[in-house]
Amino acid sequence: MINSKFWQAFFALAPIIIFIVAFFGYMFFIFSILGNLREFEDADGPPMELLAGIGTFVITILFAVIISLGSLIFYIIHAVLNPNLKENNLLLVWILLFIFANGIGQLIYWIIEIVNKRQQNLVH
Repeated sequence: MINSKFWQAFFALAPIIIFIVAFFGYMFFIFSILGNLREFEDADGPPMELLAGIGTFVITILFAVIISLGSLIFYIIHAVLNPNLKENNLLLVWILLFIFANGIGQLIYWIIEIVNKRQQNLVH
């Protein structure tokens, strides 16, 4: 699974794509609340549309957190098993980048260490 092109691309791109989808979903949710504010004021109890929107948003965020953690673990394992990183201190740098720049760090690693190395091996 570590050397699968599909999983490498999935775990590199999925956290960023899910973040973008969640961001636009959040904006849609906020604008739908602002657009229906008068209807919410006239309701006797809590409006169900508001609660349904919050539930969908929470589920999306939980899904994003699970995918992000999976991506973090996948790429830390990949970096530890990468023989190119054992010769110098790049392993520590990559792991710190994964932790402190979660999502972007995995994408950068995927582009630099996996895609570029794969293309260099095809050329030689």
